[in-house]
Amino acid sequence: MDAAVARALQMPDMTELVLGPLLRHVDERTATVWVETDRPCEVEVLGATARTFTVHGHHYALVEIDGLEPGSQTPYQVRLDGEVVWPEPGDDRFPPSVIRTPDGGERLRLAFGSCRRSPDPRGVHGPDALTAYAHRLADGGEPPTALLLIGDQVYADELGEEIVEFIHRRRGPDSEPRGELADFAEYAHLYRLAWRTDPAVRWLLSTVPTYMIFDDHDVRDDWNTSHAWREQMRSLPWWRRRIVGGLGSYWIYQHLGNLSPAERAADPLYAQVRDAGDRDAADLVDAFAERADLRPDGTRWSYRRDLGATRLIVADSRCARLLTPERRAMLHDADMAWLGEQCRGDRDHLLIVSSLPYLLPRPIHHAENWNEAVSGGAWGRLGARFGERLRQAADLEHWAAFADSFRTVAAEVTAVARGERGAAPASVAFLSGDVHYSYLARVTAPDTAAPISQVVCSPLRNPLTGAFRWANAVACTPGTAWMFRGLAALAGVPRPPLRWRLTRGPWFDNMIATIEIDGRRAQVRWEAAVTEGRLEERSVAALSR
Repeated sequence: MDAAVARALQMPDMTELVLGPLLRHVDERTATVWVETDRPCEVEVLGATARTFTVHGHHYALVEIDGLEPGSQTPYQVRLDGEVVWPEPGDDRFPPSVIRTPDGGERLRLAFGSCRRSPDPRGVHGPDALTAYAHRLADGGEPPTALLLIGDQVYADELGEEIVEFIHRRRGPDSEPRGELADFAEYAHLYRLAWRTDPAVRWLLSTVPTYMIFDDHDVRDDWNTSHAWREQMRSLPWWRRRIVGGLGSYWIYQHLGNLSPAERAADPLYAQVRDAGDRDAADLVDAFAERADLRPDGTRWSYRRDLGATRLIVADSRCARLLTPERRAMLHDADMAWLGEQCRGDRDHLLIVSSLPYLLPRPIHHAENWNEAVSGGAWGRLGARFGERLRQAADLEHWAAFADSFRTVAAEVTAVARGERGAAPASVAFLSGDVHYSYLARVTAPDTAAPISQVVCSPLRNPLTGAFRWANAVACTPGTAWMFRGLAALAGVPRPPLRWRLTRGPWFDNMIATIEIDGRRAQVRWEAAVTEGRLEERSVAALSR
């Protein structure tokens, strides 16, 4: 019997921990612990307390611990109204949850991955790389400085049996949208399934600082592919409730924990929600979520962390898109300007997280270049209609499909890598997921003082199969790019400002990767999940010279 259920039977009036604890933002002296509870209460961690806030009948708190020592390891408990609820009494399957603070040194380990289908009771998606990683740490493996979950933390449009059963009980099998989430309550249940069902992953998230950013399946496949896509979705009677529930739940379950205590204190919505006390603040969160969708330039989901001498930039390449009949951009002007401001030298390493790979296999890049031009009218009105249908059917909506944005970012990173914005770092790397296979790409031209790389690790658990796997494997084969570059040229697309090639991969396993930094040296390690309890190394590659 689950320990929480047993306690509930023995002590029916005891406040319960519904989800968490999740250890989120951690720096040298502060840490944030996120929880969801079954009723309003006071949450305590290491003497720090926070009162829950309520949204759509769900209760949350972020406890901010201060005064920690740099380089320390501090076991912690979670108390709700004075009662210890974590670790769960009698559950000794995993070590105590610990807050590890960095010491400001030069050594850094960042584990990352994307695209995780969970739970998966029938095992159709293969072994979970995150579960295997958790078991390694529980058995004494070296913990990372942080874990980066860089997209598709939940699948709101490809549902497993458990969430489907919940939806059928709640609103019946024939209500719209069929086979997809409808609102905040269903998102909340899906997060609970994704982060609580597997006890190893639940423990992992309680003891490793975690940062997140969404991708399309956190909302819906091909989210914000184009202006036409947005108009199609807005015409559906259920879409408004869906996007409001998706962005509102993302703000609570993922975004708030990315922020430092000072950044949360400056968030006006967070202040309003906390000031609401035990009153349900759903109206405030819903209004914010709707504004974030309709006016993406008014909300910034992107954020930056300086980890010792390494700068980590996490860019929102989904909600921040500019999509109008006249213009399309991967990032609206304000977010693109912000990204440019963060791309600076005088750091040992620059890591840019984008859920979507910046550098795709070159045949795919040229195909998306061509499709954007054709969809924009390069081959006439009929060609534009065909291009839009193809764009949505084949998921042609990465950075390559936003050619102007691709060129802007190329100028930003090459300026840093050449040493034009302070001393050049030892490496510049994009960290991405989304495509359901893993690889390393190296920029070969123009020549820069710092090497520029694209590191992809995807999926944690959702392998690519069938025709899409075959097509992507072919696209990674040397010598196939010229055909698609010819198509792009016929549509009037100039050559990309960068040249690159794949040097490792592709691998189609469920995988997790780790960026390992020691001073000016950096390397990446990919590991595949062989079983739920074991990882196997696939490759190690240097990112610095």
